Amino acid sequence: MTARPSPAARLRAAMANGIVMAPGAADALTARLIERAGFPAVYMTGFGATAGRLGLPDLGLMTQTEMTEHARIMVRAVGLPVVADADTGYGGPANIHRTVREYVQAGVAAIHLEDQVAPKRCGQLAGIRLVDAEENARRLACAIEARGDDDLLVIGRTDALPAAGLDEAVRRAALYREAGVDLVFVDGVKRIAEVEAIARAVPGPKVVSIVDGNETVALTASDLQAMGFSLVFYALSTLFSAVRAMEDTLAVLKRDGTPRARADAMTTYGEFAALVDLAGHQARADRFGG
Repeated sequence: MTARPSPAARLRAAMANGIVMAPGAADALTARLIERAGFPAVYMTGFGATAGRLGLPDLGLMTQTEMTEHARIMVRAVGLPVVADADTGYGGPANIHRTVREYVQAGVAAIHLEDQVAPKRCGQLAGIRLVDAEENARRLACAIEARGDDDLLVIGRTDALPAAGLDEAVRRAALYREAGVDLVFVDGVKRIAEVEAIARAVPGPKVVSIVDGNETVALTASDLQAMGFSLVFYALSTLFSAVRAMEDTLAVLKRDGTPRARADAMTTYGEFAALVDLAGHQARADRFGG
């Protein structure tokens, strides 16, 4: 029997055929929806994981064990390659080594490690503080050594764009590529001009994150592919959509005393049962149960 390619190999093959769109998932259920919609990969967003598990903002509050367990659950839920946020690696070289090994064991296709001083914060926020670029290059080299012969893509992320400007972000991206990362990721973009400048100045495989609420949402995946990006995250689109839908339903329920007016906006019980594979679990119980 031929072994199935690793998640990293499948992600690599997908990127070889064009830009990979990876919507963000705050949880395993959202990851299943992304898979059902036909996307080739899912992005385990730290922003969403923190919101979903803790109800708190993305300020470095999730621990390494919480994030890697979140990744394991998501990998088990879907057949898609999962790209996981690994924050800053959760400490020094020993911590980074353990973080990489935990993510390898979780079965993710790729992780990204960023160059913020801990505690980190969302790349769209002000007040980001950066680790020394050369020190972070060594941290990334540690991550690459830690993966050993296991097939895991390592993405070097820099948050220098909002903190120190485009030139420093480009310098860091080049430094991280020299350290051996598979892709580079300049985060914190808010304007189309910034995306275009990164595309021109950063060669090789690269990642871009499109964040709802800023002008970059006008760029299509085809636009981004033409610019040379290999992977695009839509980290917040599903989360923000779900929050608005739940708020609307709760408002109707509070106003009317019944959710009936929102029925057309809801999935049905049968549709939800199919999403979570209720029939498969029932069939297994029928075959092997008492």
